[in-house]
Amino acid sequence: MEIRKKAQAGTMQSSDLMVFLEPAQELTIDIESTVKKQFEHLIRQTIQQVLDKHGVRTGSIRVSDRGALDYAIEARLETALKRAGESL
Repeated sequence: MEIRKKAQAGTMQSSDLMVFLEPAQELTIDIESTVKKQFEHLIRQTIQQVLDKHGVRTGSIRVSDRGALDYAIEARLETALKRAGESL
């Protein structure tokens, strides 16, 4: 799958997150989180698993997390990916 346009999904409420996607030449993942010190590696791992599942190899992924659980990270990222992959 290719990220063809800017897209976002989620909210900034507690226990949720916002995912922002943009087309890019390489893959970058930027994580801002209230629990970054403790859980950044797990958030990054979950994001990478979803990207691998959908075959995403390039794009700019920015996540603003407020303590979301894995299932919420997966759901928000998959929604944003579907929006970003739509035809222009």
